[in-house]
Amino acid sequence: MSNVSSTLNAEALYQQLLKQIKPQAVANDNLAIIGIYSGGAWIAERLVNDLGLKNKPGLIDVSFYRDDYAAKGLHADVKPTHIPFEVDGAHIILVDDVLYTGRTTRAAINELFDYGRPARVMLAALVDRGGRELPIAADFVVHVASFEPAVSVNLQRADDGTLSFSIDHA
Repeated sequence: MSNVSSTLNAEALYQQLLKQIKPQAVANDNLAIIGIYSGGAWIAERLVNDLGLKNKPGLIDVSFYRDDYAAKGLHADVKPTHIPFEVDGAHIILVDDVLYTGRTTRAAINELFDYGRPARVMLAALVDRGGRELPIAADFVVHVASFEPAVSVNLQRADDGTLSFSIDHA
């Protein structure tokens, strides 16, 4: 576990993601970023600030759009989706902390299209842990690692805003 934790330095991974996305921000002055709660929202807020984007970050909660909603029910910390810019025609980077099955991404895209029709949607993630169940791939990803299905990779944010990962074994 210590070897995996040391390779998942969230702050270092964030800096690499920022470098990957920066050319998109320079090339497209109408770029908008939407983060998936909770980890993706934290990353999106920092990206918008660090890239100096004109649009504030969008924040999306996919709880009602998940295909396993009926089986799992609603978790206790549902947050409202907030997209403070026009989605129609926008070039959007959808941000999540960890890409796994692709089901959260699919749910986010379904919800996003309820707000309009973007010109382009790109996906960014700090970690791609494999295990895809849907044909979803990130345009921007910093670290690729394999984890057993029982392992949970969770992004955490400290009070000072710094990010870290916890690796939990079920």
